[in-house]
Amino acid sequence: MSRRGLAAVSSVLDQAASSATNILVLVLAARLSSASGFAGFSMVYVAFTVLLGLNMAYVGQTVVLEKGERLAVVCRSSVLFTAAASAVAGLALAVAGLALPGATGGGFLALGLVLPLVLVQDGLRYCFSALRAPQRALAADTLRLVCVVAALAVQPAGASPARLVLVWGLSALPALALGLWLLRPSVRGARAELRPYLRRGHLGQRFVVEFAVGNGSSQLAVLGLGAFATPLAVGALRGATTLFGPLNVLFNSANAFGPPLVGRAPGKRGVVRLTVLMGAGLAVLGGGWAAVLYALPDRLGRHLLGDTWAAASALLPATGAQYAVMGLGTCALLTLRVLNPKATLSLQVVFSLLSVGLLLAGYALGGVAGAAWGLALGSAAKAAAGWLRVTRLAAAAPEVAAAA
Repeated sequence: MSRRGLAAVSSVLDQAASSATNILVLVLAARLSSASGFAGFSMVYVAFTVLLGLNMAYVGQTVVLEKGERLAVVCRSSVLFTAAASAVAGLALAVAGLALPGATGGGFLALGLVLPLVLVQDGLRYCFSALRAPQRALAADTLRLVCVVAALAVQPAGASPARLVLVWGLSALPALALGLWLLRPSVRGARAELRPYLRRGHLGQRFVVEFAVGNGSSQLAVLGLGAFATPLAVGALRGATTLFGPLNVLFNSANAFGPPLVGRAPGKRGVVRLTVLMGAGLAVLGGGWAAVLYALPDRLGRHLLGDTWAAASALLPATGAQYAVMGLGTCALLTLRVLNPKATLSLQVVFSLLSVGLLLAGYALGGVAGAAWGLALGSAAKAAAGWLRVTRLAAAAPEVAAAA
C-alpha cells in the first residue's frame, strides 16, 4: 500500500475509533442507568456534543486547511487556545451545574471539570491530520477508546450522571498524554500565536456559523425539549440516534475526506455523478440499517440500551427515514463544497432552522415520535434543496458557478 493510501486508511480508522467511542459511551451509560438517569446523562452529553462541534468548527477546520512552514505554529497555537477556551467554558458549566437541581446539575458540574481534557484530546486529531500523520491520531484515539470502555464497564449499575461523566472525562488522560507526546517533535521550537483566534474575520467564525445552524441548532432544540417538555424525550431521541452510530462514521468520513477525492473527478458532471452514487449508496445503507434495527428482538435491544430501549425503538422508523435522507443531503453538501464552497451557508441557515421548527412542531402535535418525524422531514427538505442547488450550479457556465 502506498503512503497516501495508508494515510487515507488511517484517517478513516481514526474517525471510526472516535465515533465508536461516542457510541459505546452512550450504550454503556444507557445500560448502567435507569431511563431517567440516562435522560440526565443525555442532556449533559448533548451539551458536550455542541461544544465539541464548536471547537471543531472554530479551531479544527482551520487547522486542517493550513500548509507549509506555519504548520508547527498553528498546531501549537490550536492546542493552547483549545485548552484556554475550554477552561473558560468549563468554568461556566460548573457554575451552571451548581445552580441546577438534582442529578442533571451534578452532571453539568462534572462536565465543566473534565471539559478541557476531552476537548484538547479530541483537537489533537486535527493537528495530526494537517501534519499528514493520521496514524498518530489513530494510536491516541484507539487508546482513548480502550480506556473509556474499560473505565465505564466497571461502574456499578445505577451510577449517577455525575459519576459517569467524571469517569468518561478522566479516562481521556492516557490518550491526551500520548497525543501530546506524539505531537511534541512536530511543534518543538514553535511559538504559539493566540491573537489570530480572537481577531475579527478569523476563518473559524464562518465555520462556526455553519455548524451552529447546521448541527448545533438541532442539538440545542433537543436540549430545549428537556427544558420545557421532559428529559425522557431527550433520552429517547438520543438513544435512537445512538443506534445509527455506524452511519455517522460514514457521514463524517465523507465530510472529512470526500472533498479531495471528489475534486479529482473529471469536470463538474464527473463530480456530480460520483456524489450522486455516493448519496444513493448512503441512503440505501441508512434504510437497510433501520430495517435491521427494527427487526432486532427486544431482548437484544434492551441489552444495548437498557431501560431506554422501549422508548428509543418506537422512534426507529422516523430516525431511519431521517438517516436515509441524511445520506443524500450529506453528499449534496459535499458536492457544493467542491463546486462552490460559499453556496452551503445559506442552505444550512434556512433549512437547519426549518428542521428545528419542524422538530418542535412535531413534538407539539405528536409527542416524541412527532419530534423524530419532524427531524426527518427537515433533513429531507435540506437534501432536496441541496441537490436543486447542485443541479443549477452544474448547469451554469463556469464563470456563473464561480460567482454563485
